[in-house]
Amino acid sequence: MIWKSALDIQQLNEFGKNTLIEHLGIEITGYGDDYLEARMPVDNRTVQPMRLLHGGASVALAESLGSFASVLCLDDPNIQTAVGVEINANHLRSVTQGWVTGKVSPLKIGRTMHVWQIEIFREDHKLVCVSRLTIAVVNRRL
Repeated sequence: MIWKSALDIQQLNEFGKNTLIEHLGIEITGYGDDYLEARMPVDNRTVQPMRLLHGGASVALAESLGSFASVLCLDDPNIQTAVGVEINANHLRSVTQGWVTGKVSPLKIGRTMHVWQIEIFREDHKLVCVSRLTIAVVNRRL
């Protein structure tokens, strides 16, 4: 298991309250030894004017998942934090309704850098988006 903090789905979802995560309807839904999953609705909050899932919403889901995952891998969250450095995304299919599910897994978990792969799927399990997120692990300013 890669996680250094205990995983509690309810607590993770509470952590996202009053943030973009809550506004977009993102919910952490599951985890395993080396992955974390979340879902996001495809609705008026997450579509673009043509009523397709907005690429920026997919990227927000990807970065949220990767950021949660990095925080759970920190040696000491009281003195460290995880900050996004770079993210890219390839949008492969459109979505017009329902939910998308994202799954994050590590490509590298280092002392000062984490690199995550995020895959986002439609309800029919077809791949919608692939993303890679680089996170810097830095000391918190006290």
